[in-house]
Amino acid sequence: MRFGAIDIGSNAARLLVKDIRQKDGAIIEQKISFIRVPIRLGEDVFETGVISEAKEESLLKTLKGFRYLLEAQGIEWFRACATSSIREAENGKSIVQRIEQNAGIRLECISGQEEADIIFQNFRGSLFKKMEDALYIDVGGGSTELTLIREGKKVRSKSFQIGTIRAMKGGIPDGEWDAVQSFVEHIRTPKSPTIAVGTGGNINRYHRLSRVDRNDPISLDALRDWHQLIEACPLTSRMRTFGLKPDRADVIVPAGEIYIRVMEMTRCTEILVPRVGLSDGMILGLWEAYQADKEARKVSLAE
Repeated sequence: MRFGAIDIGSNAARLLVKDIRQKDGAIIEQKISFIRVPIRLGEDVFETGVISEAKEESLLKTLKGFRYLLEAQGIEWFRACATSSIREAENGKSIVQRIEQNAGIRLECISGQEEADIIFQNFRGSLFKKMEDALYIDVGGGSTELTLIREGKKVRSKSFQIGTIRAMKGGIPDGEWDAVQSFVEHIRTPKSPTIAVGTGGNINRYHRLSRVDRNDPISLDALRDWHQLIEACPLTSRMRTFGLKPDRADVIVPAGEIYIRVMEMTRCTEILVPRVGLSDGMILGLWEAYQADKEARKVSLAE
């Protein structure tokens, strides 16, 4: 069965399409396509509080294109979610209404907590069940989600108004890092150090640059080294030197700062990078809803 997920973040709009099937009790996922459009809604919201007409038009055109792609593949089960930028924009509600009217997509403005819960869908595999403590860190353009996973179960999670675009615009609220420190103090245990698990396009790029095996973690020291190298390189040269896209070359620096700072707070020495995120969690949630719907129809027919 094929499913689609649309994720409207502060830095980019994304469309992920996957085939999901079950074999011998295991869920098998196959990525069909992934499209990312760097609209950067956060540039407006974290500076002026509203989304400009130009970016609104760009978003509408992008979502119309996403809708056509979903229809072309016959995908009926899909979900579209917007995070901090549209959630915080003064004109966010009117934009959501216009998108539904003109693109035929019902866009859900989810809270930071809902975002963390959806992302947790990705952490039900055996890898995470083997860990005593794993701190999941997702850094986006407008927010950072932290989730403590203990033996495959979510113990505590919280969303913070700390993100790459927000940082570049000077929009991180006073006291937000103190709130992170307070969260960390509640989850830290003297018995076992927490292993970090990072998601987001920027940590994926750091992982590729480090040239470690896909299933191996990056050490905190290696992350610091790459962050320093990129930060010291002039912005105009970063794309050529490190193979970065234009919309990645600037945000990768504040992203590195956030991951490093959180890891230092939690005394993590390494970070795993499974390369999954909100869209992947949305699709797993759709799969579960589809399975429940199928079972309900079987019961209805039997009656």
